Amino acid sequence: MTLADRIARFRETLEEWLRGLYHGMITHPAYEKIEAEAEDQEDAFMLACFPDAFGIPSPVSYYTAELLPYLEDEYEAWQRRLWDRGSVIERKGHQYHF
Repeated sequence: MTLADRIARFRETLEEWLRGLYHGMITHPAYEKIEAEAEDQEDAFMLACFPDAFGIPSPVSYYTAELLPYLEDEYEAWQRRLWDRGSVIERKGHQYHF
């Protein structure tokens, strides 16, 4: 193995390590926050469409029932997530208090 090969290999290893460091320190936490915010937005949409699932009467539910076949998979996961929370604002509180 020549010196040029060793330098090239070292450079590749260093670039890979720096990419991982950047991802772990900068981008990964940002992705987590973006995913959590997207999940909160989805939860708000589903709650607006299907409030009767939690005992909140709404005249809109009759019309949004047509969406149910398209949202079947998300609906079950959404119900499970909301029933597991202590309150609706519990998740927002965790964003500010780690």
